[in-house]
Amino acid sequence: MSRRHATQEEPEINITPMLDIVFIMLIFFIVTTTFVRETGVTVEKPEASTAESRPRGNILIGVDSDNQVWMSGSQIELSDVRTQVQRARAENPEGSVILISDKGARTGTLVDVMDQVQAAGVRRMAISAEQVGGGG
Repeated sequence: MSRRHATQEEPEINITPMLDIVFIMLIFFIVTTTFVRETGVTVEKPEASTAESRPRGNILIGVDSDNQVWMSGSQIELSDVRTQVQRARAENPEGSVILISDKGARTGTLVDVMDQVQAAGVRRMAISAEQVGGGG
């Protein structure tokens, strides 16, 4: 007489709830992420003793030492600044405009960019400067 052994099933780990949580967290981080847009050019900023840090500047416009205007990682024409700023403001109406100018750039180019930004409907903007002592 042979005995029949009852086969027991091995316990399984159900990972479906864990995957649900991971996907929910992924969606949360995608929705709450603030995308930082860089100008696309490295500039040497002038120094100012009254410079302060503004980490929430969302619309960055750069002017390099060759007086070329940069925005969102690409060089743009001065005449395109107004439409680019209007488009960026439509995406993020609360975003502030920060002008980043190389200290070797002409002041006239910076003033022309400021005029284009104001023509786009922005009344307040900041000019980026390096804190005296290299603080940022």
